[in-house]
Amino acid sequence: MHTRFLTIVIGIFLCAQLPAQTAVDSVKITIDRMFTAMRQSDPAMLQSCFTDSAVLQTIAKNTAGETRVRSESVAEFMASVASLEKGSADERIVFDIVKVDANLAIAWTPYQFYFKGNFSHCGVNSFQLVRMKNGWKIQYIIDTRRKQGCQ
Repeated sequence: MHTRFLTIVIGIFLCAQLPAQTAVDSVKITIDRMFTAMRQSDPAMLQSCFTDSAVLQTIAKNTAGETRVRSESVAEFMASVASLEKGSADERIVFDIVKVDANLAIAWTPYQFYFKGNFSHCGVNSFQLVRMKNGWKIQYIIDTRRKQGCQ
């Protein structure tokens, strides 16, 4: 009896020491899963990160130097990722800001992008996520891309 009681007490103590997963942690996991899918060239995993109506946009300059916003569908993004050799797309992010209010989350993630091991560009991703019945899903991404001013 004493051994059983001791085992239960130790189990409770160990469980109490485990950090609870917060909403912020869950948002980060979803975003990390998206970049893991990119590195693994896994379109199915990638699709699981997005809502059905997700929007992807990039802010860039055209050849005349004018700022433009370019849109891409999730289907186009998945096809692009699927065409890559596994491990060739490596976007390294830092979670700068993550905020959550009820079922809405934002994340600001500066990044450096490497293609086949070579630095390509840097910028910032701005994510909007929605908590759905099966977890956090990305609704919107807009990013900047540049080759200068990267840290």
